[in-house]
Amino acid sequence: MQTTPFLLFFVCLVLAAGVAAAYVPLSALAILLLSLAASAAIFYFSAPRGPREKPGAVTERSELASITSILEDALIAYDENFIVLFWNHAAEKLFGLESKEVVGTQLKPQDAENPKRRVLAQVVFPSLAPRMIPRSNAGAFPQVVDVAIDDPQLELRVITAPVSRVGDVPRGFLKIVKNRTREVALLKSKNEFISVASHQLRTPMNEILWALQAIHGNESLSPDAKELSERALHSAEQLVSLVDDILNITRIEEGRFGYSFESADIVEFLGKTSGNILPQAERAGVKLYFDQPKDKLPKVMIDEKKLSMAMNNLLENAIRYNVEHGEVVLGVKKVEDQPFIEVNVKDTGIGIPPGEVNRLFTKFFRADNAVRLAPDGSGLGLYITQNVVRAHGGQMRVESELNRGSTFSFTLPTDPSMVPSGEVALE
Repeated sequence: MQTTPFLLFFVCLVLAAGVAAAYVPLSALAILLLSLAASAAIFYFSAPRGPREKPGAVTERSELASITSILEDALIAYDENFIVLFWNHAAEKLFGLESKEVVGTQLKPQDAENPKRRVLAQVVFPSLAPRMIPRSNAGAFPQVVDVAIDDPQLELRVITAPVSRVGDVPRGFLKIVKNRTREVALLKSKNEFISVASHQLRTPMNEILWALQAIHGNESLSPDAKELSERALHSAEQLVSLVDDILNITRIEEGRFGYSFESADIVEFLGKTSGNILPQAERAGVKLYFDQPKDKLPKVMIDEKKLSMAMNNLLENAIRYNVEHGEVVLGVKKVEDQPFIEVNVKDTGIGIPPGEVNRLFTKFFRADNAVRLAPDGSGLGLYITQNVVRAHGGQMRVESELNRGSTFSFTLPTDPSMVPSGEVALE
């Protein structure tokens, strides 16, 4: 039997998707999987059927069905009337419905009342599911949404896209449904272990810290003992800070950091924040300026405690990785013609190597020159900062020139409706 170019292309996509699943980010994987599914769906939507159908098309469709049967993800294709056109073997296993029971039938929200089709209805119409977390922008394709179902216990990722459009009207849709139940369970177990271990470490570490503070404050210590206690105290403070950062990251990633937003004057907030950190800048020999705006800025919705944590990370980094007699300038302005304000932290420090800028906001990453200057950092501060800013409805960016300094900026919306209404678990 001769294999057609279409099927060869499809086989390549199957293999590529299998390899990529472990290595590529969500957005890229979604596009690759949809390319795979679209190849099948377009063929099903466009290939002739009925008495005039060519024998070759029948053969090719049969071969295609055989190939899709090896996919681990459920693949569903349906037309503009929600009539199912394609249903692979993985879909049969996931939903407990054979192809002959589904293909040719219409999907309806009322199916949620049918125990046998309830899970299928909750996947096709995610708003019916007990829990739904959008992972893509509204109105943009591919649409990616995580759906949690209670009975049976399932964690599913659903990728949807229109295919075979006629003008602006799609002739059909396809969904790839990935069963992430085991993956999510392992992630929760990992986070629970980290959380419990961090809590268990925090109590003895605090007691050690208090003891070292008392010893260090003893005026009768010899100079050598004083120096030793100071080093021990500094190390204990770093350990407590690291444990706190790990706990914060666990809460952020589980979507339970606990934000409480209130309307605030951003200029007043930044003035207080910079004032609190000014002594640290003076001890480091770095000048800290707050360049206040001339015009009054609109108020913003913030969680003062969480945003203070983010601001302290940015200002401490700007001071820590600065040069002798360097400067840090804190500024804030209204973004022209947009409902945002922008906060900037500009320094005259060591800068960031060009090849490492894109990795700054990942966990535990520290640029090579930062490690050489201050070996004891954790690489968690910017990751936490970025997530705090995103939870406020803003975005972060950085501009840097090696050995000349960096500018970290983030936006905050002036429209309260743009602040996310609730936390979601991260990837």
